[in-house]
Amino acid sequence: MATKRKKAAKTAMQWHRGGCHCGGVAFEVQAPDEVELVDCNCSMCAKTGYLHLIVPKSQFKLLRGEDVLTTYTFNTGAAKHMFCEVCGIKSFYVPRSHPDGYSVNFRCLNASEFKSIMTTEFDGQQWELHAGELAQLEPN
Repeated sequence: MATKRKKAAKTAMQWHRGGCHCGGVAFEVQAPDEVELVDCNCSMCAKTGYLHLIVPKSQFKLLRGEDVLTTYTFNTGAAKHMFCEVCGIKSFYVPRSHPDGYSVNFRCLNASEFKSIMTTEFDGQQWELHAGELAQLEPN
C-alpha cells in the first residue's frame, strides 16, 4: 500500500533521455533531479520490474520509434501498454491512473543523473481499492 508522503520541494526540471534495449525507441522526459517513483505489484508491473515515473504529456517527447511500438491493453482497456516490437521493452505507457500523461519506466533512464530517488510501494493487485492513492502523483 502506498504511504502518505509530503510533496517534495520543487527542484529544477531537466530533460533526461531514455529508451528501449535495442535503441529503436528513444524519448526524453522532463523531471526534477529528486524523483518519487511507484513500485507497483500488479500482475503486469511485478512480472516486468517496472518502476513508474509519472509525468504529464507536456513533459514527454517521443524522439524515435513510433513505427516499432506496439500497444497491448487488457481488463478495462484504459491503460495503453506500449512495447518495442523488436526487443520487447516497455519504456513508457499511458497509465490508467493518469490517462492524460505517461508513466516512464525509470529503469529505462540513467539513474546516475538523479540526485535523489524515492520509491513507494503501491498495491496494484487491489487497484480498485487503492487507485485514489495515486492522485498525489498529479503534476504540480
